[in-house]
Amino acid sequence: MKYFFLSDGWTTGRVWEFGGLWNEIAWQRKPIINKLGLYIEEATEKLWLYQVEEDVLMVEVLPEDETGNPIGQVVLKRLMTADQVIEKLCGGEISTTDKSKLSMSEQLSYPT
Repeated sequence: MKYFFLSDGWTTGRVWEFGGLWNEIAWQRKPIINKLGLYIEEATEKLWLYQVEEDVLMVEVLPEDETGNPIGQVVLKRLMTADQVIEKLCGGEISTTDKSKLSMSEQLSYPT
């Protein structure tokens, strides 16, 4: 699986795989993109963690409300590995959708 962070107020659009744009007819399904119940806070922004399947190469993201926003679209070309996500989460305060806030060291358990 691959991952990316997406700010509140943004949504996913088109998806690319190795052969080009994701073709739902050829794949016989939509690409797997899951918003996980975990986010980090940077400055005043909530960055939600999303998970995508391995076959996804790029994801277009768009502002949900396009009025007054000078950015029309962004294409995420560098999706993250699980290890990169863990490094990012270890660098700051994380939160879950149940309003609990713990440091990453409080949430991780290490084998003894």
